[in-house]
Amino acid sequence: MQDDPYAILGVQKTASAEDIKKAYRKLARTSHPDINPDDPAAEARFVKISAAYDLLKDPETRRRFDAGEIDASGQEKPDRNFYRDHAGSREGFSYRTTRGFEEFDDPADIFAEMFRQRSRGSSANGGSRFAMPGQDLRYSMDVSFMDAAKGATRQITLPEGGTLDVRIPAGLADGQTLRLKGRGGPGTGGAPSGDAYITVTVRPHHVFRREDNDVVMTLPITIDEAVLGGKVKTPTLDGAVHLTIPAGATTGQTLRLKGKGIERKGKPRGDQRVELKIVAPPQVDDELKSFMESWRGSHAYDPRKGMM
Repeated sequence: MQDDPYAILGVQKTASAEDIKKAYRKLARTSHPDINPDDPAAEARFVKISAAYDLLKDPETRRRFDAGEIDASGQEKPDRNFYRDHAGSREGFSYRTTRGFEEFDDPADIFAEMFRQRSRGSSANGGSRFAMPGQDLRYSMDVSFMDAAKGATRQITLPEGGTLDVRIPAGLADGQTLRLKGRGGPGTGGAPSGDAYITVTVRPHHVFRREDNDVVMTLPITIDEAVLGGKVKTPTLDGAVHLTIPAGATTGQTLRLKGKGIERKGKPRGDQRVELKIVAPPQVDDELKSFMESWRGSHAYDPRKGMM
């Protein structure tokens, strides 16, 4: 005699579909073989719970069970084989629905249904060991601006102990997530391990900032460099270069260093944009003051003309 599916799920025959679903979800989470690795009866118990829910979740099979037309395994009662023939079941297989996951609005339900189907498949294959891929694990890490721009290999310490080497690809963007295949939780029953996902935060740089694949910086220049022009040593991702400042340069003027920006695989390298900023000397001595007063007397101009 088959076990009563209502008793297996711990609900009354008058239970609503929602009550049956809640009871199954609770049992599925506490009775899963992976949660009870030391209990040899866990898988068999989980299969019974799954089979009971499989029968009662479908209104038609539940009605037919309540009416005595099918037994707890979904098989026709004696002299009523026409239903199995009509359903197209193969000899030796009990009736069961073939629905997908559309009815589940809770991710936990989807995983429970996957576990249920895998367990049912294990029983159909002669009780082979339950197999499930390992859990995906998620981590976060900070890297320097230069590591993200140029690429590097850095190590993170795992919460459970041990370390994990993470290769930072050149051109990594702030907030990007890296996937390390097979570096997550171990699988069971010969199934593959899960993956590790590392979300990366790029720390700000004291000189450079990133805009798409371009690197932007502000370059201070002196008054005489702005007026007379000249070559000024300028930092880049690849080291310092000499940038030509045109005579008569002004604050806010932008110069471009072609191909000195972020380099990403499969993408053309960006540029470095240099924004000029004229900086007055830290101290204005009498000589400079006298010169500027004399110069202003004969060369005065209004850079704010037209603003008012």
